[in-house]
Amino acid sequence: MPDTLARKPVDLPQAQAAGLGLSAGAAAPASEQWFARAKKVLAGGISSSARSTSTGPLPFPLYMARGAGSRVWDADGHEFIDYLLSYGSVVLGHAVPALTDAVSRQLALGTMFGTCNTVEVELAEQITRMVPGADLVRFSNSGSEAICGAIRAARGFTGRTRILKFEGHYHGWVDVLAISNRPALSDAGPLQHPSSQAHSRGIPAGVVHDVIIAPWNHREIVQAILNAHEQELAAIIIEPLVANNACIGPEEGFLEWIRGECDRRGILMIYDEIVTGFRLARGGAAEAFGVVPDLAVFSKALGGGLPVSAFSGRRAVMEPVAANTVKHGGTYNGNPLCAAAALATLRHLNQPGVLESMESHGCALMQAIRRAAHDCNIPCVVQGAGTMFQVVFNRDGRPLKHYRDLLSADSTRYNTFRHGLLRRGIHINSSGSACWFVSAAHGADDLAIAIAAINAAMAEVQSK
Repeated sequence: MPDTLARKPVDLPQAQAAGLGLSAGAAAPASEQWFARAKKVLAGGISSSARSTSTGPLPFPLYMARGAGSRVWDADGHEFIDYLLSYGSVVLGHAVPALTDAVSRQLALGTMFGTCNTVEVELAEQITRMVPGADLVRFSNSGSEAICGAIRAARGFTGRTRILKFEGHYHGWVDVLAISNRPALSDAGPLQHPSSQAHSRGIPAGVVHDVIIAPWNHREIVQAILNAHEQELAAIIIEPLVANNACIGPEEGFLEWIRGECDRRGILMIYDEIVTGFRLARGGAAEAFGVVPDLAVFSKALGGGLPVSAFSGRRAVMEPVAANTVKHGGTYNGNPLCAAAALATLRHLNQPGVLESMESHGCALMQAIRRAAHDCNIPCVVQGAGTMFQVVFNRDGRPLKHYRDLLSADSTRYNTFRHGLLRRGIHINSSGSACWFVSAAHGADDLAIAIAAINAAMAEVQSK
């Protein structure tokens, strides 16, 4: 393929002329060419396992070339309303002035110094003002990095090594917690004693041994596991709303109960807020649920689309990190370019009405999906919060309680629904276990188009 393709911009009028979605035809020759080119130099043609997707009848992913506000355009000029938002990262919308102006100003001043800088201090101050329990902060560059920092901090503080995580909760791709993310039922073991399963080849057995698995929302089973391993556990780590497991939330009182068990047993409680942070509420899950952890990890929405992450926590727990007895480093940590983007993002989200508008938009989408499914007599459950949610086509339409409930979901129906939306210009997560996301840029026009597309796509599911 000629190199001119790489330099050819997609201008907005041309992209709009191509039409909303793939309804004008299934052809996407530029994306197909890009994928063929990528496979020659990228392993599998992709840079992340999550991007190994197809587009309905097209055996290749779409290549996005431009974003503006709530919309994205692919390399062929097809326009989509974006409810993937880089897995929730683009919380303000694509290329919005609140973000681009801040980044442009910092770009002119310098991107990296390898030293302390003033912007990271302002950003840390903003986080401590917004997030309950965030006495001290440390920055990293990705969610997985910050998870590693939080786990090391927990082990350093407690002197213990093992971590309890919940089956199906996702805490990044790195070895430290890439255990039982999505195990097959045949490998998962009994519900009362779930087995620890490596997410991938290449993870050492010792790492697997250090992670104890429990089922989400099962107090009696969790209590028995805690009784058996109490003296070994440094922390319990939690996705407060399970973003990578169909937005399964905690049952009433479950987080409070875990908080009490941690306090009683000297175990730290960690929130993985890589996805929920600054999205469920301005102060994240600690504010939304009213239960404050000892440590919390943030990324995605924090940077508004730029790579930045953080872990924070109670002063006593973070003091060993502050004293450098628990080591944490990174050349890019807290760099002023990404810190400027994050600071602008949090300041915008902190304005009155911004999160409320996002929540309202998402709730309207959730209700539209429920209504369309009901009208078409299709059992499904729509769960989560307005700013992040998922639809699961199951047998009876009952809410999911834990990971294993998701294993009986009808993936064929989800794929039909997703592809029907894509043809009509609605871009959502390719995974039926992950989320739709709403940004501050989504508006009434987007909602009207999305609801019409939802009704038509659900009718397609009914006809299959």
